[in-house]
Amino acid sequence: MVLRYLGQLDDSEFESALQELRLTRSIWTIDLAYLMRHFGVRHRFCTQTLGVDKGYKNQSFYRKHFDTEETRVNQLFAQAKACKVLVEKCTVSVQDIQAHLAQGHVAIVLVNSGVLHCDLCSSPVKYCCFAPSGHRCFCRTPDYQGHFIVLRGYNRATGCIFYNNPAYADRMCSTSISNFEEARTSYGTDEDILFVYLDS
Repeated sequence: MVLRYLGQLDDSEFESALQELRLTRSIWTIDLAYLMRHFGVRHRFCTQTLGVDKGYKNQSFYRKHFDTEETRVNQLFAQAKACKVLVEKCTVSVQDIQAHLAQGHVAIVLVNSGVLHCDLCSSPVKYCCFAPSGHRCFCRTPDYQGHFIVLRGYNRATGCIFYNNPAYADRMCSTSISNFEEARTSYGTDEDILFVYLDS
């Protein structure tokens, strides 16, 4: 979605990059940072954990691929600097995010989709028991469900964040800052955020 927005998405080159970077199974935020680097997109990846949090092994969302992915993901973190992938262990505030968006840039954020809800979508999309056929369910669930969204702006007056949800590519979504913060700081996200600069 971001590469298409930047006008850098050639389907064959994209498929080749996915194979080269081994992005065919589970996707971690570090994978997306490497993908941005591959296409020459200026980026900055901020996270709370440089590597894989071993505590996630018992989370249902991570359990299936944890053992096979742990070594691969940790190697990506270890090689990031040499590969010119900018990764920082840091805390990012909502104000930091708003400042980035105010400059016309976008950000890819890992959220708990079981917590995130859109204030603009009609109730059939918000509640899975009424979800249209073919739409992914994003109702609240007790288990962590990792999902990437693309931040595109905010409204300081109303205190909302605008984003694109790849599950609903036909619309822009909006949520309150409090809901966004709850979704992006849920256990399982490592508060991962990939700042993408449109002047790449």
